[in-house]
Amino acid sequence: MPFTQISLKKGTTADFRATMMESIYLAMRESIGIPEDDRFATIVELEEGNFTSSGNYAGVERTDNVVFIQITLNAGRTVDAKKALYAAIAKQLEQDLAVRPEDVVVSLIEVSPEDWSLGNGLAQYA
Repeated sequence: MPFTQISLKKGTTADFRATMMESIYLAMRESIGIPEDDRFATIVELEEGNFTSSGNYAGVERTDNVVFIQITLNAGRTVDAKKALYAAIAKQLEQDLAVRPEDVVVSLIEVSPEDWSLGNGLAQYA
């Protein structure tokens, strides 16, 4: 059960944001095989001046249209699976929304199954 938190520059449409969440979901389905209908995501739009992309850090020239994607998910995926996830997200966002791959920044937070409560105060995976 990944939980995706997306931060981007303010000014996108509701359709753009909905497509972004769906595109990231589809990329996760394709690359790391998350369950069908496992859609847990939020988007936060940030005012100019409330984010920085560090310009060309790590040799990647980003713009102010950078999209930060933080995914919390169960630990245990291989490095190759993570690389496939990053590539799938960048490709899907470029295809669906014309987001430059250079502007897609992804970070993963890995947790244990018992670190989730999906409602009712229960640890469904523990």
